[in-house]
Formats: sequence, structure tokens, C-alpha cells
Amino acid sequence: MPKTITFNELRRIKDSLPDGSMHKIADTLNLTVQTVRNYFGGSNYEYGNNCGLHIEPGPEGGYVILDDTQILDMALEMLEQKNKE
Repeated sequence: MPKTITFNELRRIKDSLPDGSMHKIADTLNLTVQTVRNYFGGSNYEYGNNCGLHIEPGPEGGYVILDDTQILDMALEMLEQKNKE
């Protein structure tokens, strides 16, 4: 099910992740690290793919519609674990 989030919130989540999180997510989901970075707003499609991220104009950097929340869910779990420690 698609999820809508603001671009700024998506970037805040990415910036809050512990070191090595992009690699861990990529390894777990069998993706390239650049594909995971593209999910969080990167735009290097030479070494990574689009992960169903659609950006619409609006406040807070615009609205991001995520077709698949698997990467976001993993990132949020990592943040929750980080906050428990």
C-alpha cells in the first residue's frame, strides 16, 4: 500500500540513521546501496534504481509517495532500536 510522507521528513529519517544503515538495508533487501540512497531522495540512477518514489510539489519539500515502504519500515526499525540503546 502506498504511503505519503513529506520530503523533509524522509530526509530527517535518513539523516538520523546510524552509520552503515544504508549498507545494511541494501544487503538485507539485495539492492545496491545507491538504490537505497535514491529511495531517500538521491538521484544517481547510473549505479542505482528508482524504488517507486514519486515527489509532488508542496510544503516541507513536497510530498513523497512511496509505492513500497519496505526500506522506510527497516529504517524506522533501526531508529527505534537506536533510541532504545
